[in-house]
This record gives sequence, C-alpha cells and structure tokens, in this order.
Amino acid sequence: MHSILIIGCGSIGERHLRCFQTTGRCAVSVCDANAKLLAEVSQRYNAPGFTSLKEALAGRHFDAFVICTPAHTHLAIAREGAAHGAALLIEKPLAVTLDEIAATRSAIASSARFTAVAYVFHSFPWVAAARDFLQRGTFGRPLHASVNAGQHFPTFRPAYREIYYTRHATGGGAIQDALTHLVNAMEWLIGPMTRVFCDAAHQRLDGVTVEDTVNITARHGSVLASYAMTQFQAPNEATMQIHCEHGSIRIESPAQRWGSMKLGDQDWTWHPTAPLERDELFTAQANAFLDGMEGQATALCTFDEAVQTLRFNCAALESAATGLPIDIS
Repeated sequence: MHSILIIGCGSIGERHLRCFQTTGRCAVSVCDANAKLLAEVSQRYNAPGFTSLKEALAGRHFDAFVICTPAHTHLAIAREGAAHGAALLIEKPLAVTLDEIAATRSAIASSARFTAVAYVFHSFPWVAAARDFLQRGTFGRPLHASVNAGQHFPTFRPAYREIYYTRHATGGGAIQDALTHLVNAMEWLIGPMTRVFCDAAHQRLDGVTVEDTVNITARHGSVLASYAMTQFQAPNEATMQIHCEHGSIRIESPAQRWGSMKLGDQDWTWHPTAPLERDELFTAQANAFLDGMEGQATALCTFDEAVQTLRFNCAALESAATGLPIDIS
C-alpha cells in the first residue's frame, strides 16, 4: 500500500485527502502549518497529521507528495519531494513564475519518480472522449476554438477573500485560479497556445482587487481561439467548442457531455456520461496518479504540459498589464 503525504489541508487538500483514501490503495497523512485546521482535518479523516514538512519527514518515508499549498511554494516543495524520492502530484497552477522551472525539472529527472500536475480536466471522461474523437481526425484539422465559462465564485469558494486568491503573487485572480484549467484542457485538445491578447478587470467580486473577468483572443499555432470568463455570473458553465474542417465538437462540463456535428447536420449528436459527483472525478485522478506511480500509462497532465500552461498564465497577466499581445515561446 502506497504512503501518501498531503501537504496543505485547505479545501483542495482536504478533497485530495478523502479521495486518495477512497481509492483504498494508500495510507494517507496530512501536513499543514495551521495547527487548528490540521487537527480538524486529521481527526475528521483519521489521518496522521504533522505541523511541518520537517516533522513529517523525520524518520519517515513517503512514496508520494500531493502538494496543495499556495502556488508560489509548489516548486520548492517539489524539489524537496524529489530529493526525498517521492512521486509528485502538484496542484495547479504549477507556479507563478518560470524562475524555478529548470531547477525543478532537473530534480525530478534525477529522482526518476512519477510526476503529474492536478489539472483535473484530464480526468473528465467527456473531455477525454472528445479528445480521442479529435485525434482520430474524422472532422479534419481544428481551425477555431472558443471557451465560455464562469460561475458565482463566492458560492463555490466562500472563503476566497481569506486565501491565496487575493494576490497574483500567491496564484490568485481568475487567470491563474480558474481560466488556467480551461486553457490547459484546450491545449490538451488542440495543442499549445502560441499567442495571447488579454483584457482583464476586476468587475464585481467584493473584498478583492484581482481580476474576476477575462476576455482573450489567442492562437494555438494555426488555430484561432477566444476565451471569456467571469467569476460573478449566475450560471455555472464551462463550454468549449472546436470547429474543424468537416464538423464541430462541443464540450459541456457541467452537463458532463460532449457533442459532435458534421457539416450538413442540423443538430448535435450528444455523447453523455453517466452522472459523476465531483469527488468521483478527483478519485479518478487519484487512481490515475497511483497507476502512474506503478508504471502504467495515464492521461494526467505532465510537468512539461503544466509548464506550457504556466507560460500562458504569465503571458496573459503581462498582456492584461501592458495592453499588448504576447507571443508564447
């Protein structure tokens, strides 16, 4: 049975904790500097708790770290995990700058342990099925893509004013927190983004000044794309469309389905997924990570794919600040 250390037991750390426990394939411990929060979570899930990484590692070995701390701390902890000989599941976004990427990549390579980044759309069956269809080439080359997404963020994250979300330096704002998921998914579907022109603003969310609204015009190589997101709207939605030479594909995440329409058709052909609770998707991600640790192939986001999406995050913030389009190398 694998030994897993969850580092950070905020809302996403707690979700990872219970979902890894649900797999029945690992023993899970948790680490957090907030002693009160740690005690509550540790007791709730009957999981050993540690108030620091140093305490957790004293005389113990863990097969894997699941890193759920604010984004600016991810890479330093990842390097410590690599030195420990642990496999790594790193929460998104991978980081807030590219400064530590080379050192972290080198540490991971030296450890030769499985590493993935928790862009959970890779574990959504309807996204994976749409990607498989795209890769078969039935509709020819993708030519244009669009994303329309948003939700009422305070409903889903009531504590947003008190966490990392409040500052870009800790991974906050709509670009790094929410839109990054959609861009990473679209990059998985049609390839890396190569150019971004971003307009972003704080329009509505109380108690913060980071952007809650984003409009983007982009290119993924030869594919033109657009993204629109707000974090104060009434509907919870995440819709992706990809228009190809001979037909179109539509992915509706809240409805857990994807659709196809070939040229000449009048209606979408829908491919629904059996309804899944949110924890089931994270449990699927946890199982895929454990599979990867055991040498099996997985569809999880790789370190290098997450670096590419980090380049988007940085370029989008730069474009929003300067009003200029930014090429992404």
